[in-house]
Amino acid sequence: MNSRLTQIGFSQRVRLEWLERTANLVLAGNEEASIEDALQELLEDKLSVGGNAKRGNREKVITILMKIWVRPPRDLHPLQREGLKLLSHLPREDHIAVHWGMAMAVYPFWGAVAAHVGRLLRLQGTAAASQVQRRVREQYGERDTVSRAARRVLRSFVDWEVLKETSEKGIYTAGLSRTLTQVEVIAWLAEAFLHAHRGGSVALRTVLDSTSLFPFRLSPISATHLVAVSGRLDVLRHSLDQDLIMLRTESLPAAKEGEARFTVVDP
Repeated sequence: MNSRLTQIGFSQRVRLEWLERTANLVLAGNEEASIEDALQELLEDKLSVGGNAKRGNREKVITILMKIWVRPPRDLHPLQREGLKLLSHLPREDHIAVHWGMAMAVYPFWGAVAAHVGRLLRLQGTAAASQVQRRVREQYGERDTVSRAARRVLRSFVDWEVLKETSEKGIYTAGLSRTLTQVEVIAWLAEAFLHAHRGGSVALRTVLDSTSLFPFRLSPISATHLVAVSGRLDVLRHSLDQDLIMLRTESLPAAKEGEARFTVVDP
């Protein structure tokens, strides 16, 4: 099993503009060491001010930023390359979806917290930090570190403006929401989603409606269209009205432009 799925890793409050800066440094062709130096400089007066502890908050945030956009796990290199390509030509307001997807793929804990938040928002219009933390602890273990990490992810959601604080402490409502219509972005997010979840395949409608992507409204798309733009996704035809998507294994030939790969599965 992918060990990322059981690890927390994302345990700090991380601002969207820090991820944007990191990705821009990569796109500009900087070496790892110079990116790390630039991030130290960027965060010097924002985190662990006056301190240089080996595992201080600044160092932990830089580790997260570097792991997402500079040195992700090997199996996520194609996703990272494609994500950087998307950032280079998408309008700035859509960059949040790419940073969200990459954060979720590298740190599934981010997506797990988001899924609980999104589910609560969908059910009752608000999400209480205590409810989210309780559900995340049920998933990751009854540890203080789980609660603290979940709280910092929630604070990140507020920083990213996808959650809004209410007058009641620890109660959040939905913030900004973006409609995503570009098929390349939806296909890429579907791939990121699959990397963050157990199991080899998932119903396409599950991805499109996933609460772990609660800040985004994904336009309806057919499985045929999805695999036509992505060389790394395959489709299992599960029944007449349900297509399952999965990550393509390296041994399968890539689809030609506009040609979908289908495997028929008896319902």
